Amino acid sequence: MIFRIAVLQKRSEPWNIARNLWSLECEMEEAARMGADLLLIPECYMTGYELPAKNEDVLPSSGEWLDVVCAMAKRNRIGVVVTALTRGSESPRNSAILISKQGKILMQYDKVHTCDFADEFCLESGEEFRVADFHGIKIGIMICYDREYPESARILMMKGAELILVPNDCESMQPRVAALSTRAYENMVGVAMANPPGENAGCSCAYSPICWDKEGKCVDNTLLLAGEEEGLFLAEFDMDAIRDYREHEMMGNTFRKVGAYHMLFSETIEPPFLREGQNKKGSKYEKDWLH
Repeated sequence: MIFRIAVLQKRSEPWNIARNLWSLECEMEEAARMGADLLLIPECYMTGYELPAKNEDVLPSSGEWLDVVCAMAKRNRIGVVVTALTRGSESPRNSAILISKQGKILMQYDKVHTCDFADEFCLESGEEFRVADFHGIKIGIMICYDREYPESARILMMKGAELILVPNDCESMQPRVAALSTRAYENMVGVAMANPPGENAGCSCAYSPICWDKEGKCVDNTLLLAGEEEGLFLAEFDMDAIRDYREHEMMGNTFRKVGAYHMLFSETIEPPFLREGQNKKGSKYEKDWLH
């Protein structure tokens, strides 16, 4: 089974929801013509990645705008990961919503690793990494800064993800693209990332977890690596080959020695990693089980 993801490298118009809905429908129509099963778009596409923002000014996580997107998906028979700043309990969240080909909402993921060193300090962090079944394929989502931490992809893999999708909006992509290739390799999952175009930006990409063939020879796992220009690109994942690879190779969750991992649960931060804005008050991670 070949699973096709259309990866959009395009910048939206901040807070122009009507314009961005029209743009999204055009891209969904084109992705469907390309034979894609799902459209992946950059981070906060519906609202623009414009911060700081107030809770009352961002989109609700349900309602008319999302109903329109669901109708688009159903009409075009294509799934989509739609992204926006959405209302949280007290502050906005950076969200990605997975919608099926039938226009059904499968899950909402809220960015866990908010950039508290920058304007995302005004956001609420999500509380968990999530995986959903998309027409028989287990899909996990992480957003931009989440991918800087290997634990994000690791947890998604442990929750059953076969593919990890990454809405993104940042620059200086070379090391970040390399890290995504590594996330695919070490977790035996497919990875696809959508980033806006521009100088020192772009580089939307997709990687297979298959890094050597059945004879043990290394193979290039790059399925897609765009330049800096705007565009809609297609990445094809051979799910039969990926599933066969996951059945017998020795990465992912095979021989990990988790007894040595206890420090991963520590919230203690020591030099040289002390930064202003760490450990926000009211963080959802101030839970007894982490201490």
